[in-house]
Amino acid sequence: MINEQLLQPRSIVVIGGSNNTHKPGGSIVRNLLSDGFQGELRIVNPKEDTIQGIKAFHDVKDIPQTDLAILVVAAKYCPDYVDYLCAEKGVRAFVIISAGFGEETAEGAALEQRILDTCEHYGAALIGPNCIGLLNRHHHSVFTLPIPNLHPQGADFISGSGATAVFILESAVAKGLRFNSVWSIGNGKQIGIEDVLQYMDEHFNPDTDSKVKLLYVENIANPDKMLFHAGSLIRKGCRIAAIKAGSSESGSRAASSHTGALASSDAAVEALFRKAGIVRCFSREELTTAGCIFMVSANSSLFTLHSSLNFAIVTHAGGPGVMLTDALSKGGINVPKLEGPFADELKAQLFPGSSVANPIDFLATGTPAQLGTVIDYCEQKFDQIDAIAVIYGTPGLTQLYEAYDVLDQKICACKKPIFPILPSLHTAGPEVEEFLKKGHVNFSDEVTLATTLSQIMRTPQPAPPELELYGIDIPRIRDIIYREVRRLKFEGITTGYLAPDTVREILSCAGIPMVPEMVSSSKEELIAFAETTGYPVVAKVVGPVHKSDVGGVALNIRTAEHLALEFDRMMQIPDATGVMVQKMLKGTELFIGAKYEERFGHVVLCGLGGIFVEVLKDVASGLAPLSYAEAYSMIHSLRGYKIIKGTRGQKGLNEQKYAEIIVRLSTLLRFATEIKEIDINPLLADEHSVTAVDARIRIENR
Repeated sequence: MINEQLLQPRSIVVIGGSNNTHKPGGSIVRNLLSDGFQGELRIVNPKEDTIQGIKAFHDVKDIPQTDLAILVVAAKYCPDYVDYLCAEKGVRAFVIISAGFGEETAEGAALEQRILDTCEHYGAALIGPNCIGLLNRHHHSVFTLPIPNLHPQGADFISGSGATAVFILESAVAKGLRFNSVWSIGNGKQIGIEDVLQYMDEHFNPDTDSKVKLLYVENIANPDKMLFHAGSLIRKGCRIAAIKAGSSESGSRAASSHTGALASSDAAVEALFRKAGIVRCFSREELTTAGCIFMVSANSSLFTLHSSLNFAIVTHAGGPGVMLTDALSKGGINVPKLEGPFADELKAQLFPGSSVANPIDFLATGTPAQLGTVIDYCEQKFDQIDAIAVIYGTPGLTQLYEAYDVLDQKICACKKPIFPILPSLHTAGPEVEEFLKKGHVNFSDEVTLATTLSQIMRTPQPAPPELELYGIDIPRIRDIIYREVRRLKFEGITTGYLAPDTVREILSCAGIPMVPEMVSSSKEELIAFAETTGYPVVAKVVGPVHKSDVGGVALNIRTAEHLALEFDRMMQIPDATGVMVQKMLKGTELFIGAKYEERFGHVVLCGLGGIFVEVLKDVASGLAPLSYAEAYSMIHSLRGYKIIKGTRGQKGLNEQKYAEIIVRLSTLLRFATEIKEIDINPLLADEHSVTAVDARIRIENR
């Protein structure tokens, strides 16, 4: 419930403000005063008459009507303060710094709930508890440092952790990254990260609002809300980067399929971010670097050039230029060779020994004027260049004010984005600081810039919300699922795997092609099927989940006698209920699976089958339902995509059919949430077709 009193209060009261700026209550007062808060600032402290030059109130009953209250008192006192301030003083926004609530004890959770109930009753906004506060261009209601440079077009930063927010701000300030607002949501009892995104989305003004959003997330309480509003903001022209912490799983967990083992909560996060178009980062440096990249490229078409982004690297130090080239190339960004008349012309204007091949190395003895000339050629002459990286530092022999003045002028004048890499943070500290004061950013590490930029370029656009329903028999699928759920209830169990013929029935309704097969406990029936289908065939035991582990798979069966022998052997395997016989196909093994993750829905996985899924775990994830664009993006992101595309003289696989099956499976799952796990492994693919060979489906009746 974000309101005007929270964002632009006319008056603020700090309950627990003090003269000790080494404590939160004193630090908040200091920050509010230092930013020149334009409204009325009131402080309640029963023991002090003045707080940092402001007359203090000894009792909250003595304060006038107030918009926003900041509470810096023990948790046990907070509910009573909130009750009184809402009822008697007209307070309609709260920032509760205090800890000791639901993050610690059940008693604390009860206090927290009391506060929420009161805020909801009076229509008051609540930030926290257990947070560092709220920082924007109207008021600095935080107790921490640093206070970053604030600007209307600076980044909006939302964090689920106060301490981490501080460390991220430290990283950002060193780079010159400006901010519009900083939200520390703490426990997020009323306003979580998703709620802030919703407010920014619903009130977005493209002419005045920041188009850069940075997130530090520890818990995604409402994935659907995050998906909807993040995607909506990105479609409106915003860029969003986020860290999701706490996504790894300690230890192993039992899983009955490849999908169960691979589809973790982290895969769900990855799928959500890809579907929304959120750039995923894994460190503070990556997050703040992403923010700086967004700022540099804000007025360019850089991110529309996914397949052919070409960088020019301008440097007077060979090593960093080589490292940047390597890192960009590894990330799929081109550093094209520059040659021809313009290259020759440029080289003639540089000192002997300079290189213009790209990286453009104009030597340590190169002048600021030569730096400007090189940038001009990249901007005006080399049409194939989309962006320019400038690496410029010093060993301490010269000052860099003149060079950085040239760089400043070119950044302001050029249409192509320029990424300044100024590594001499200590030796040329004053020069870098002066450069940043002009509103620029600095990428002090060239490799971090390259890896983050590559991650941005790999992030797809938000997926369309439409469902692909053509050729999928939803009513029939629902009938089958309902029938099987009733069967489980009748048997008194909550979960179980579907019979092979039922699996085939469901996949058929979804339009997913399967290899011809028969399941039977009759040897004669299976031999007759094989004779009709044609040899060679494959035989698989029915009953045991892990067929290969118990010797329940026989390949390349070419005669009825061989099939009879394998049938007799498999029926002796414990838990065997029958044998499946399939036409044996040839092709490259692919894999598709899905697992239902609470709150997120179905996480769909795809990848190469065989060793790639079992050992290398080369899989891509997506959140059902999936569009064709999402399916293709998942396929292209695989490390083994070259095998699908075709390599070393081998024909590629039918990528279109593979994408179609991924989309169809995801749509099936949208209407069959009872399916908790599905494994289609392998699919056999060639240049003509993709066919499911084996599949398992686990459902739950709750």
